Amino acid sequence: MDSVIRLLRDLVAIDSVNPSLEAGGAGEAALAERIAAELRAAGIDVELTDAAPGRPNVVGVIEGRTRGRTLMLCGHMDTVGVAGMQAPFDPVERDGRIYGRGSQDMKSGVAAMVDAAVAVARGGGLAAGRLVVAAVADEEHASAGAELLAAAHAADGAVVTEPTDLRVAIAHKGFEWIEVETRGRAAHGSRPADGRDAILHMGRVLARLEAVDAALQAAAAHPRLGRPSLHASTIHGGRAHSIYPDRCVLHFERRTVTGEPADAGLTEVRGALAALGREDPDFDATARQMLTRPPHEIADDHAGCRALMQVLRARGLDAAPTGMSFWTDAAILGRAGTPAVLFGPTGAGLHGPEEYVQVDSVQVCRDVLGEMIQAFC
Repeated sequence: MDSVIRLLRDLVAIDSVNPSLEAGGAGEAALAERIAAELRAAGIDVELTDAAPGRPNVVGVIEGRTRGRTLMLCGHMDTVGVAGMQAPFDPVERDGRIYGRGSQDMKSGVAAMVDAAVAVARGGGLAAGRLVVAAVADEEHASAGAELLAAAHAADGAVVTEPTDLRVAIAHKGFEWIEVETRGRAAHGSRPADGRDAILHMGRVLARLEAVDAALQAAAAHPRLGRPSLHASTIHGGRAHSIYPDRCVLHFERRTVTGEPADAGLTEVRGALAALGREDPDFDATARQMLTRPPHEIADDHAGCRALMQVLRARGLDAAPTGMSFWTDAAILGRAGTPAVLFGPTGAGLHGPEEYVQVDSVQVCRDVLGEMIQAFC
């Protein structure tokens, strides 16, 4: 069995559900130990550092024999939960695919970058430059691992091995999570003059947000990322059938593209609330930003992009740059000064009940990364 597939099967078999997302999630500790063991067995210097208690990053470093550029390979170890999956940690292989939680997102990319680094170490090391291989914690929640990595390590370029279908992704969207609260007045259902319905007032907010999203969809699209978007995520309110609700809380997500401000969604909803307040003096609502993560973009003529595209062209693969709709830790690295491109295997079902990765794409990803390391460093 190919070494990268053996490693991938081992990684999928280890529960690394993010405990910040799912109560009782195992976290990254056991997976980090398996990755560290793989790197150490090849003679690579490795350190484990906690991004949160019991949730380590793994960082391996290969030093070249002469000075050169530093390349970082980065992937996250945590996964989302496993609801609806029959055997999430049983890496079943059939029809050229490996199934299991994290097989696509993104243990296949982690296996590819680790095996590429191992091949470099066992093949005589680096003639020049420096390679940093980083498996990080918590990307699926708050990116504590990437924040820790970016504070401790810098590089001339990075590859984040998220699943891109073996495409060179030079951009991805950002996001903003926002909470809106409408306040009413509790009263018996038979006394409408005494009550004020916070849920109906939230309905007005939803109508305005729908109009905001319609305007976003009608606007010009980003050349690689398409259009920004907005959707309602969760809503809670009310106490009982016969009581006017005094409170309703909405959470919504605003997906952003490069060129938009970090508080685009908050500004939009506050404008809507202000307009509703002018129309009805009894309307009472506030909004706050819960979390924002920036979109990411790297110039397609950056040395890392050029090196990756050159390897792909030589292999007869698609080297045209593209963008991704999902958010990644590349934005954390880029903000800290390490230009990052995305490149990873092919699969489907990320975050879904049937997740898989194409076996041959993991092997190709590993081989492309191996060639890129030598070309870039």
